[in-house]
Amino acid sequence: MRTPQVVVVMGVAGTGKTTIGPLLAARLGVPYAEGDDFHPQANIDKMSAGIPLEDADRWPWLDAIGRWAHGRAGLGGVVSSSALKRSYRDRLRAVAPGVVFVHLAGDRKLIEERMRQRQGHFMPTALLDSQFATLEPLGPDEAGVAVDVSGDPQEIAERAVQALAGLSTASA
Repeated sequence: MRTPQVVVVMGVAGTGKTTIGPLLAARLGVPYAEGDDFHPQANIDKMSAGIPLEDADRWPWLDAIGRWAHGRAGLGGVVSSSALKRSYRDRLRAVAPGVVFVHLAGDRKLIEERMRQRQGHFMPTALLDSQFATLEPLGPDEAGVAVDVSGDPQEIAERAVQALAGLSTASA
């Protein structure tokens, strides 16, 4: 029997990490953790004010997510994190070496429209350009898959499950 994976659902704001993450976790039969819940209040205040986070702001947040992922090693889990830069993913892997990434990727216009429709989230659409500017897609040497975010959440989650199954088969 295969050891359950710990999956980090990543991507720019508005790609659906908070929607797809729980659906993916349910399909995989593992718990889900919301990455935004790991942010210190200072980060939330900064982003709410339309100020992009700096790397120094992100390190404690990434370390907290990494600790959660490390604690789920061998048990499986899904956690969301923008994980936009390779250095952020490297930081997560340093704490939780076995994590794999599902990069939710899509058209900027579609993502902006989805951001405009959501209610009560601290991330304003004004920061979307900085998110795309920061994004470094998964490298060929990184354990992970990219999944297109067009379609409904159920379709996207199923695409992610299939992509992860293909990744597991390829690495077996």
